[in-house]
Amino acid sequence: MKHTISLIVRNQFGVLARIAGLFSGRGYNINSLCVAETQDPDCSAMTIVTSGDDKIIEQISKQLNKLIDVLKVVDFREKEYVERELALLKVNTTSQTRAEIMQIANIFRAKVVDINPKSLTIEATGSETKILAMIEMLKSFGIKELARSGRVAMARN
Repeated sequence: MKHTISLIVRNQFGVLARIAGLFSGRGYNINSLCVAETQDPDCSAMTIVTSGDDKIIEQISKQLNKLIDVLKVVDFREKEYVERELALLKVNTTSQTRAEIMQIANIFRAKVVDINPKSLTIEATGSETKILAMIEMLKSFGIKELARSGRVAMARN
């Protein structure tokens, strides 16, 4: 079962390596990881998606709380939260398929951010399920390149 954990960490050299080491050293997998500075340049927000049962997630949270540079750990198992992912897809296109690809992008409320004679680059944001559904719809046209941000999350209250 996938779980989302949010961290506030000191913006220090080696913090990411220590957190990744904690996961790998205990045999836990990171499904996605997103890190960026917060409004305070001394801190970064980290969103980690990992898999495991409640006991494993509880152990991960305890271990993260022990790290010196981790200021806050929020496990979204019991909280309401908003989550989003960003994907950029470069899709093969011809003059015959361009309109259909743009229509699919429109249905998913995605934006065409670049266009050239042989491809369209589409930006999509939303839940992992939405991103996966759009990727599936565009596969038949040929996806030349795909970049995904991983999940970012924030508590609702």
